[in-house]
Amino acid sequence: MNEAINEEDPVEFPITDELDLHTFRPSDLGELIPAYLEAARDKGIREVRIIHGKGTGTLRTTVHTLLDRIPSIAGYRLGDEKTGGWGATLVRFK
Repeated sequence: MNEAINEEDPVEFPITDELDLHTFRPSDLGELIPAYLEAARDKGIREVRIIHGKGTGTLRTTVHTLLDRIPSIAGYRLGDEKTGGWGATLVRFK
């Protein structure tokens, strides 16, 4: 018997030092980014690269606005030529 997959069911994925936002809806980011970063920090990861793409910069701005609200963040910066340039943000924990 085939069971329908509920799109509201959470999808589990491994917590690493990289979060690629290309597979997520913008409406998911408000919950996704803080939860992912907390899980990464709990695993002892000290820096996470968030890949938001270059595009128009709207997603990058959204990511940075969310990061500004997370107390456990020591700082963040755009990537360099080896880490994705302005299409990625590197986040450091306190």
